[in-house]
Amino acid sequence: MKIAHIGQKGIPATFGGVDFHVEELSKRLVERGHKIDVYVRNWHTDRKLREYRGIKLIHTSTIRTKHLDAFMHSLTSSLHSVSQDYDIVHYHGLGATVFCGLPKISRSKVVATIHGLDWQRGKWGSFAKVFLKFTERTATYIPDKTIVVSMSQKKYFESKYKKEFIYIPNGVNIPQGKPVSEIIKEKYDLNGEDYLLWMGRLTPEKRVDWLIKAFKEIKDRVPNLKLVIAGGTSATDGYVKTLKEFTQDNERIIFTGYVAGQEKEELFSNALLFTLPSYLEGLPIALLEAMSHRLACLVSDIEPHREIISGGVDGLFFQSNSFSDFVKKLGRLLENPERLRNIGENARRKVKKEYNWDEVVRKTEEIYQELI
Repeated sequence: MKIAHIGQKGIPATFGGVDFHVEELSKRLVERGHKIDVYVRNWHTDRKLREYRGIKLIHTSTIRTKHLDAFMHSLTSSLHSVSQDYDIVHYHGLGATVFCGLPKISRSKVVATIHGLDWQRGKWGSFAKVFLKFTERTATYIPDKTIVVSMSQKKYFESKYKKEFIYIPNGVNIPQGKPVSEIIKEKYDLNGEDYLLWMGRLTPEKRVDWLIKAFKEIKDRVPNLKLVIAGGTSATDGYVKTLKEFTQDNERIIFTGYVAGQEKEELFSNALLFTLPSYLEGLPIALLEAMSHRLACLVSDIEPHREIISGGVDGLFFQSNSFSDFVKKLGRLLENPERLRNIGENARRKVKKEYNWDEVVRKTEEIYQELI
């Protein structure tokens, strides 16, 4: 089959769960004999890069502003797709689906994956939220099949729109072995198991501000402990600036920016604890990655997290609306390193069994085949 993906920023993925999802899906579909095109944004992917691991990269234009970037790239990519004779055009994210009717002009079948309720994200203003809420309808009614990545999304959409949605979760690659802390030792003076880790996009719904405040309250209990915040802006420069101003006098709080490759592997493999205090998620790939590295994870008790973790067995929860509970649970965990190790082992076993990329690809390929 000839398949295109629209909605991601681009690959190779450097940040954002959608990009990682598309990369993992695409490279495995290529291995299964399909022809895969991925539409990329010029500011994200080097214009000279036209192919990656057998995947054709198609550069289409956009306007790089917070409100127009994704909208314009979806428009130009969708228009381009009409002339490409695709069997399947697969859209990712609610906003991108506003133009998902265009490929049907050339009789391509359309699939959409909803990765989260984007209109709930704190970075958007009122007009953008109204627009993104409208695209729930385009994602529901125009595609031939619509996929959701969490059971909470499936319940939400099926209850609201009285239509079947297909559940296929994100996956994770299971690391082999534990890399030594060479890069992170040189760049950040990290030795291993001497830091808390957060990784992702620095957006308000991730509540990194909570994590920083909590760390300041408990840091004196573990004098050599550091906090590593790995990630960067996602059209949220003001929020990121506020976070850095709040921490500028604290040398034990480290902002790495976006990380990838060996550096990312070292950060996951050598951390003491991973935390994710978000009030909104789809199905977070960063959490799955942390668990795959045998990391104990302390997360808010929102529904997407509860789908992944069995509390007290392969991860731990705090009450999502209670900062004091977050601080209390964080402090208790740091006093019990043996419990952290046991939970981490259970976490790895869980994701290895239930969040396998090959299974994700098999189920997605089945959907494509049903439509052709």
